[in-house]
Amino acid sequence: MTSPHVKRVFKYRFPPTEAQAAELSRTFGCVRKVYNLALAARTEAWTLRSERVNYHATSAMPTAWKKTEELAYLNDVSSVPLQQALRHLQTAFTNFFGKRAKYPRFKSRKKSRRSAEYTTSAFRFRDGNLTPAKVADPLDIVWSRPLPEGATPSTVIASQDPAGRWFVSLPCEDPAVVPLPAIDAAVGVDAGLDHLLALSTGEKIANPRHERRDRTRLAKARRELSREAKGDGANRAKARRKVARIHARIADRRRDHLHKLTTRLVRENQTIVSEDLTVRNLLKNGRLARAISDAAWREFRSMLEYKAQWYGREVIVVDRWFPSSKLCSACGRLQEKMPLHVRTWTYACGVTHDRDVNAARNTLAAGLAVSACGAGVRPQRSTPGGQPTMKQELLRREP
Repeated sequence: MTSPHVKRVFKYRFPPTEAQAAELSRTFGCVRKVYNLALAARTEAWTLRSERVNYHATSAMPTAWKKTEELAYLNDVSSVPLQQALRHLQTAFTNFFGKRAKYPRFKSRKKSRRSAEYTTSAFRFRDGNLTPAKVADPLDIVWSRPLPEGATPSTVIASQDPAGRWFVSLPCEDPAVVPLPAIDAAVGVDAGLDHLLALSTGEKIANPRHERRDRTRLAKARRELSREAKGDGANRAKARRKVARIHARIADRRRDHLHKLTTRLVRENQTIVSEDLTVRNLLKNGRLARAISDAAWREFRSMLEYKAQWYGREVIVVDRWFPSSKLCSACGRLQEKMPLHVRTWTYACGVTHDRDVNAARNTLAAGLAVSACGAGVRPQRSTPGGQPTMKQELLRREP
């Protein structure tokens, strides 16, 4: 069950004044510089002396750097975002040593995310007015939705995306997020490209193909960018922002659609069963990589999982090798071959199947069996006469 107080991040846009933009941009640069210096120091200590430098050792480094003539400009910004950058570096190393991520990389001025994190001591939030440290006036935030009543942000993250848009993120506890009443409904989900999702109920959800809608405009903007001289010129920066704005519009539409879809599935079903897709490996297919990226299966699953946790629902993931498309959902027999171009087929039992809906129904049956008895789902190599089918075997395992 979900905790009665879920911490959510509320993200808002704001148009900064020239002075605010200059101060925040200066802070972003100093955050990047401190992160890179600390990473270089930790890497050098390990390479030359086999010495591990932790956060407590690096936390004192900015004080020494500020005393040098070369890095004296670090005194011009708030010290809190600089310390937060060191904490983020420590998290990156923790993930690396835990084998959850690669070795931390240096932040690039052009490619890295421009952001700064302020803790409680480094910002003032009163009556809807937010003022980060060293910023003269409150930010003119566009309150597209209200914060939870009585909520106070624990931290403030100011950022700017490649399209030039400014954002402020406010993590707050939201008491309105509580588990939904339990219902007796379950659904199987099969992800695809022709249709974004096929449900075990027989419903098919269309694939909006957000990237394809703007592909011509994006290609034109990229050609204009490629014609600009490389470097830090104003025209190249303008062309780069134009490309970034198109990408941002595509990503915003995709995210909005996935939010609406996952919220609907979580509200209407107690149990949601999907297939465990290895998107990273699927992207190696050169012909389908663009379409797979546009479908955003990984983002869909991530949204589904955290919303299910919020609202007291259950998400079951079936093993990727389970032959959901080859298995007849009516009689349970396994088809030997099922090429991708075959979208409908009739099995020996006389039932005609839609490939995707049939896969969703088999996924649901396998997921419910796994949930009941904890069994793993693996493909059956053959179904000679006299041996049970995979569906019968799964049902046999149920208590």
